[in-house]
Order: sequence, then C-alpha cells, then structure tokens
Amino acid sequence: MTSKRKIEIFSAGCIVCQETIEQVRNMACSSCEITVLDMHEPSVSKRAKKLGIQSLPAVVIDGRLADCCTNRGIDESVLRAAGVGSPLAHSKF
Repeated sequence: MTSKRKIEIFSAGCIVCQETIEQVRNMACSSCEITVLDMHEPSVSKRAKKLGIQSLPAVVIDGRLADCCTNRGIDESVLRAAGVGSPLAHSKF
C-alpha cells in the first residue's frame, strides 16, 4: 500500500508559482509528499508536456494532472477532493 500521496508542483519560479507552492504546502498533511519541479530543466518540461500541462503553476497528484490545472490556476476545493490534506487510511493485514 502506498504510504504517501505524491504531489508534484511544476513551477517556473515566478511569484504566482511560489504562492501556489506555499498554498499546497499549507494544505498538505502527513500523507502528502511534495516535490517542486523546475520547468527550466529540459527533462521536467518534457514530462510536463506528456502530462498535458499547458499553464503554470500546475499540480500533479499521484501522476495525474489535477483537474484544477487542466485550464488555468488551481482550485483548493478540487485539490481537497483529490485528497490533498486528508491522511491516507492504513489497512492492517
């Protein structure tokens, strides 16, 4: 079972991107693992293109572009609905 929700923030380093990074970090819980990716890196921008990222900042949760990022900007309610800020349930085997 996955112990962490993988949250990736694609950023160009601008003020808007920094505000998004802060917002997602403030929303995060112990089940969230946040990575900030620099779009100036060729490998990052190539991956962003494969994920369908068309504007920045963009948030990817567990390998899937968050619905709020398919157009422009982020939407906290959409991120929360995707699980950001909610601990994962642990099963006992």
